[in-house]
Amino acid sequence: MTQPLLPQPTYLAFLLSFVFLFQACEEPVYTPKPRGYPKVEYPEKGYSDFAEAYCDLEFRYPSYANIVQDSLFFDQLPQHPCWFDLYIPAFDCRLHCSYLEVGAQKSFDELRSDAFDLANWHNKKANYIEETAIANRYGAEGMIFEFDGPVASPIQFFLTDTKRQHFLRASLYFNTEARPDSIKPVYDFVRQDLDTMIASFRWGD
Repeated sequence: MTQPLLPQPTYLAFLLSFVFLFQACEEPVYTPKPRGYPKVEYPEKGYSDFAEAYCDLEFRYPSYANIVQDSLFFDQLPQHPCWFDLYIPAFDCRLHCSYLEVGAQKSFDELRSDAFDLANWHNKKANYIEETAIANRYGAEGMIFEFDGPVASPIQFFLTDTKRQHFLRASLYFNTEARPDSIKPVYDFVRQDLDTMIASFRWGD
């Protein structure tokens, strides 16, 4: 015997209840919110003279940075007392600086090659690297390596003298995840300080 069909209103109500029940069993879909970054308080620009007894060199550095001499390098003494950091607490970043006397352990060509090798190692994760030759009016010259992309160090450089007796290598690091978009405003601010440092850099002899 044929079962009677459900009345039309009852059938529609049953169908809608089934659809709602099916949708309720599905996993909820969440739309991710854009990542937010904390507001950065930029310190007022100002500079001091670097003149530490353990370094035979001079330059201008941001007055809101702290000079921290390196006492250990991978649990060993640095190769020279003139190894130090310029630490900027406002941005939790530091410029690692290491001085080497040319010829003491390596020749100028070897030190220069080491600087390029270190830059190429960072270039593995960079979108590109820009190399710029530099020279100032005090006889300091060298090369800047600037990286674009998610790299640990966005800029490195080395400085030497015209007689190739001195060699200083520097690398900037931010103590944060390498996110170029979020770091760029701060990096641009610090980059001005590095330009001031390089322009004012002079060897002691």
